[in-house]
Amino acid sequence: MAKQILVIEDEPNVAAFISQGLQESGYKVFVAYDGINGLELLKQKEIDLVVLDVILPGIDGREVAKKIRQLGYDLLPIIMLTALGATENIVKGLDAGADDYLVKPFKFKELLARIRARTRKKGSLGFTNNILLLEDLELNMDARTVKRANNEINLTSTEFRLLEYLLKNKNRVLSRIDILESVWDINFNMGTNVVDVYVNYLRNKIDKPYEKKLIHTVIGMGYIVKSD
Repeated sequence: MAKQILVIEDEPNVAAFISQGLQESGYKVFVAYDGINGLELLKQKEIDLVVLDVILPGIDGREVAKKIRQLGYDLLPIIMLTALGATENIVKGLDAGADDYLVKPFKFKELLARIRARTRKKGSLGFTNNILLLEDLELNMDARTVKRANNEINLTSTEFRLLEYLLKNKNRVLSRIDILESVWDINFNMGTNVVDVYVNYLRNKIDKPYEKKLIHTVIGMGYIVKSD
């Protein structure tokens, strides 16, 4: 059965360009030109991924992403389209619930590659143990929960994905490029410091309240998760 993509984009030419390309690539596509109609379509259809523009009439894309998560679609991949490529704007979109972003103008083949990566991600890593442990930190991949010292820690979807990757590679130094390509599935503009921003977010939640630190910086190389 063809994967079903919801495109929420207010520019008709851009929406038509994306829709035609996806249909020619074997996807079934639904298009909404504003956030309210997009949310209604999401409730009516079995959607596998959302392509979401940031600038929309009525409620903007970041608010739409938040509402999608509030409706309980925690694992639904959201790729956000934005004309704003600065780190601050990217982080705001990811914080709102997006999994990925693409700066306009973009090449369709790049969007297609990201959609393929996101729609095949589930269950693709072959892990049979769905609980990752390090010291008193526990990440449950099925329940999507994180605890440290039995205290539940609330993470955004991006923070959860980053911590999952770090724990699956514990005791291994990971470069920023490793993290960008594995957590976001794409080659980000290396001028952005989005990795450092999100590692800092994790540290504030995972390490700061506790004496033993688990996330370490290896100067000039990247990051590593390990016991002291």
